[in-house]
Amino acid sequence: MFEHIDVQDAIKRAIQTEKKAMIFYRMAARHMKNDEARRLFEMLASEELVHAKQFYSLYRRHDIPDFDAFMDSASEAEKDWLSSREKALLSDLGVRKAMELAMHKELKLEKQLREIAANIKDPEVRSVFEENAKSTNHHYQLIESEYAHLMGMVHETDIDTYVRE
Repeated sequence: MFEHIDVQDAIKRAIQTEKKAMIFYRMAARHMKNDEARRLFEMLASEELVHAKQFYSLYRRHDIPDFDAFMDSASEAEKDWLSSREKALLSDLGVRKAMELAMHKELKLEKQLREIAANIKDPEVRSVFEENAKSTNHHYQLIESEYAHLMGMVHETDIDTYVRE
């Protein structure tokens, strides 16, 4: 399915992927009662926007003439990226469950992107999917770190203290 797309199609897919994730994080932030969790999801939404803009700067077609308007609009398909079950869960979720859901979504997306990349022969197109997977993994790492911190687990900033004791 993805073997025959060109680099511009791959970039557009990356923009759309970042947009869907941004929509998810904005929605999650609106539902968070915990200020730390809300700030985390707002920060992740902002990062998705930055990543989308980076891909947009490489996009040479003119079917997305205005980046900000494109990112602020959400089609039904994009809203459906978050299942109805997940939407219902978000309104009831505490910080822990919301972060677990976000980590699950990031891992699943990263796996999909890496599988797509592995099946693409064109190195330029493959690198777009790999870069998208890399940014997705970065988001997972951010959420996992904050999750560990909020749950009282050893945080990577404390690792030297625990290793030396």
